[in-house]
Amino acid sequence: MGFYNDIHTEREHMNKEISKPTKIEDDEIRAEYDFSHMAGGVRGKYYQAYRAGHTVKIERLDGTTTIQYFTLEDGAVMLDPDVRLYFPDAATVNQALRSLIALIPQKQSKAKRPKKLPPRVMA
Repeated sequence: MGFYNDIHTEREHMNKEISKPTKIEDDEIRAEYDFSHMAGGVRGKYYQAYRAGHTVKIERLDGTTTIQYFTLEDGAVMLDPDVRLYFPDAATVNQALRSLIALIPQKQSKAKRPKKLPPRVMA
């Protein structure tokens, strides 16, 4: 009986010590994460390379390794965070771009304008 009570008491003690995560309202980095003293840190250092494509190497517990290469699909566009605030999905992006296309003067050289536009895809 003593062993069970010790484990039970220890679990109660551990449960009391575990604190719930603090809810962060805004998307700001916490004050305790101060990276200003770090040398060599450059914001966006790998940004262009990541957008061009990146490799993920997964090493499994059984010793096997899987390598996956990720890249944007043809025609895919990655929006910057500030633009994404205004255009949260493909439908809103396409609607805005079609509005801009309507403003482009119709008198263009045939070399610049596609002969036939692909059919619209509604999302």
